[in-house]
Amino acid sequence: MARDTLADIINSLRNADMNRKGTIRVPCTNITKNIIKILLREGFIENARKHRESEKSFCVLKLRHRKGIQKPSLNLKRISRPGIRIYSNYQRIPRILGGMGIVILSTSRGIITDREARLEGIGGELLCYIW
Repeated sequence: MARDTLADIINSLRNADMNRKGTIRVPCTNITKNIIKILLREGFIENARKHRESEKSFCVLKLRHRKGIQKPSLNLKRISRPGIRIYSNYQRIPRILGGMGIVILSTSRGIITDREARLEGIGGELLCYIW
């Protein structure tokens, strides 16, 4: 049975944010590396480093928490699933909270955000929403 690495990273981030956990470990694959780069660039996580244990490599992520806020500050929603893929052209990519959130897409040029896809004029598979 194949593993859904995107669902693993989304659920790990969501659970860690709900429990106010400082760091998490996720399996380090090409997809997770690209998503981690986007999350770092957009400011959803503070730091990321690669850690190797025996034969396996993990990415250790340090989450950013806002002080004084009790409810979770990171909201993630998975869009495409292995059973049903959702595609969109660049004109129909949804705007999350009027542009405050981001949509992560898998395109022919790699995994990018909705802003980058609109600038380049390419569409792709909608992976997840983050706000």
